[in-house]
Amino acid sequence: MIPRAIAAFLGGFTLLNLLGNLLAPHFDATLWWIDLHHLPKPLAYTLLMFSAVALLAYVRRPVLTGHRKTATIALLTLLAAVTFTDAVRFYVLLSRHVIATSVPIPFSLLICAALLTVAWRAARPSRPTRSRHPRLLFAGALAACLVGFPLAQMLFFGHTDYRRRADAIVVFGARAHADGSPSGVLADRVRTGCRLYLDGAADTLIFSGGPGDGAVSEPQSMRRMALAMGVPDSAIYLDPAGLNTDATVRNTTALFSDLHVRRVLAVSHSYHLPRIKMSYLRAGLDVYTVPAQENYHLPSRPYLMCRETAALWAYYLLPLRKC
Repeated sequence: MIPRAIAAFLGGFTLLNLLGNLLAPHFDATLWWIDLHHLPKPLAYTLLMFSAVALLAYVRRPVLTGHRKTATIALLTLLAAVTFTDAVRFYVLLSRHVIATSVPIPFSLLICAALLTVAWRAARPSRPTRSRHPRLLFAGALAACLVGFPLAQMLFFGHTDYRRRADAIVVFGARAHADGSPSGVLADRVRTGCRLYLDGAADTLIFSGGPGDGAVSEPQSMRRMALAMGVPDSAIYLDPAGLNTDATVRNTTALFSDLHVRRVLAVSHSYHLPRIKMSYLRAGLDVYTVPAQENYHLPSRPYLMCRETAALWAYYLLPLRKC
């Protein structure tokens, strides 16, 4: 039941991406589990469509025979080979110091293992399940995939530093205290963004956020801290209407056009970065994410990650609700 749940999740997610892309531009989030950008789009979409159908067919009828068995195992093995190649590419970039991470395991390696597990089980003769409640086991495993997928993105992608030379740095807001001082979370984000600027990563800093607890807004608090760290005021732009991730992405995207910005570094906490990346991709922009270097211990991290799990799926489905 567990391999079938994995197949149901990957097959359903892939099919939803392909169909959703017909309704909303830039909806496709297949890149989150496999990178096929090196293939022509028609070929990549054809491969994904056949793979999705094969995975879902395996869920419906797990006993495989003849050509169907051969085709299913071949497709799963091919996808596993692609994800393994992605993992090798990750380690090459890591060894060349192009990227950095505190979690040196690429998510694609886990996907590779999952695909091989399904392929291995599909190749074996069917045996009666020993579980008294197979449907309950299947539902539990599928729920684990739905929760574990975004959590894994936060753990693996979120902790990877993709910094490089860019045109602008966007720092996402957090709480500012009533006296105008930044909270520990906000200070970590601003400090990371300022260090990127001072290291020459970009010539422009954009601080986005909403109202603070007092008269000083989050962006104003961020600006004060940046000035104290030696960032010139001429390099700073404020977005006081960044009330949430969607608003920040929308507002900064408009600002990028005015400033002729093409490459962007986005700074926030690791659990927040997958949703930021997805939101900018949906806006037609590819940004490079940098996790905030944390000096402040975040006691509410488990709660924030659980909330972010729901938020990531909500943001993912949002374009379909607008259609």
